[in-house]
Amino acid sequence: MESRTLLERALRSRLATRCAGMVLAIVAVQACGGGGSGVPPQAESARGFVPDLRGMRVMVCPVQIRQGVPGDVDSEIAFACRGRGSGIEWVFPEDLGVALGRAPAIRSTVDGLTASVFLGAEVDRIGAPLYGQIHRLAELVNSDVAIIPVTIRSGAEGAAGVSVVEIVTAILDVRTGRVMWTGVVAGRPGPVADFGSVASAVEKLPATL
Repeated sequence: MESRTLLERALRSRLATRCAGMVLAIVAVQACGGGGSGVPPQAESARGFVPDLRGMRVMVCPVQIRQGVPGDVDSEIAFACRGRGSGIEWVFPEDLGVALGRAPAIRSTVDGLTASVFLGAEVDRIGAPLYGQIHRLAELVNSDVAIIPVTIRSGAEGAAGVSVVEIVTAILDVRTGRVMWTGVVAGRPGPVADFGSVASAVEKLPATL
């Protein structure tokens, strides 16, 4: 009888360990975003559908990862978005920073979002910790949609240092964490040191939206 009890306890222990491992695996997957595939974004590619932003309050996060591209890109993106048309209420990085400064208890950030997941895979829905960061920011500024310029980077260089500046961007439903659109826009070829090459990519982003 005692040996049977010990056997049952051993079986329960193994089952509990196996279940704990499964839970940890699920949490790890959710932290990186649910669904999607392991295909990184390519130049001039897009996935999903750009939503109709008219009548919405849209927060635009700062560029999260800069790869060798100079200049105040965030201000240029804000300027280009303002010229996109009427009917959209924009919330830009400076507005997000002010709102966070007035609410120090809110556990979120503007510049250090964990958005690199978009560079290694196609993501259908974001998980923790990015979802929590975005959701808290959105509640703070009463936003419906988030636009995250994940990275601005210099593409492959050709002769005389000529390259193409690319911006990888994601559009999110802040309530559900669903990724509505991801894409890579590219500017005209030119030297990265010439801000005109950067500006051509920046201007293309709101035109795509």
